[in-house]
Amino acid sequence: MTIRTIIVDDEKLAIQGLMLRLQKFPDVEIIDTCSNGREAIRKIKTEKPDLVFLDIQMPGFDGFSVVKGVMEIDPPLIVFVTAYQEHAVRAFEANAVNYLMKPVDEDKLADTLERVRTRIAEKRSAEEAEKLKHVLAEVAPDAIEAMPEDGEPAARYEKLINIKDRGQIFRVDVDSIERIEAAGDYMCIYTADNSLILRETMKDLERRLDPRVFQRVHRSWIVNLNQVRQVKPHTNGECFLILESGADVKVSRSYRDVVARFVH
Repeated sequence: MTIRTIIVDDEKLAIQGLMLRLQKFPDVEIIDTCSNGREAIRKIKTEKPDLVFLDIQMPGFDGFSVVKGVMEIDPPLIVFVTAYQEHAVRAFEANAVNYLMKPVDEDKLADTLERVRTRIAEKRSAEEAEKLKHVLAEVAPDAIEAMPEDGEPAARYEKLINIKDRGQIFRVDVDSIERIEAAGDYMCIYTADNSLILRETMKDLERRLDPRVFQRVHRSWIVNLNQVRQVKPHTNGECFLILESGADVKVSRSYRDVVARFVH
């Protein structure tokens, strides 16, 4: 897989520095560079890259204006690169893959590209699934009617979880779970009116929960995205999710892209 990439920055040295760092990743192909927002919009629409490294503060059209300017097409993945921390929440709102501070740290760049690869693979898998659905609609209409809307097996994830706590067995509706906290080999399951202890590792519990609803936002926390009512910025690129109950959960920097999936 080749990641066709455009770099947008009004500083030539910044472009050169990022190009130098990207040379270490053989699957990244830099197809063009741009020095301003208007040029970037034109090149993105013409070249249709997979990925754009986008500076935020530029004369005229800033990075957020570029994102708005390409919304009419199937937009590329965006990684914001900037010297200004205060733009982090807006970057999440723009559905950026990540938010890198200048000068770009090589380890963070490697982590970002791994996220990009995952996003591209997910997108291509979704496109292939959609093609398959169209074929099935023609040759086996009964089969297509039986498929869930998103192609996921309907019975793959748990609807009820049995939790033995304090000598009793509780049957917990998964949709009622607000957040889950890890404590070693135990999970603390929080609902609106109760908290229960489940003896299970977070890794095993994650496999049982629908990732479209339950997302890891910290090494110790999973949240029900349907329960999130507000995102509050915090220091160092972190933020807090405010849940319907009023509880707050910190999103660590390692999981910042989770916020981008559901903040609009």
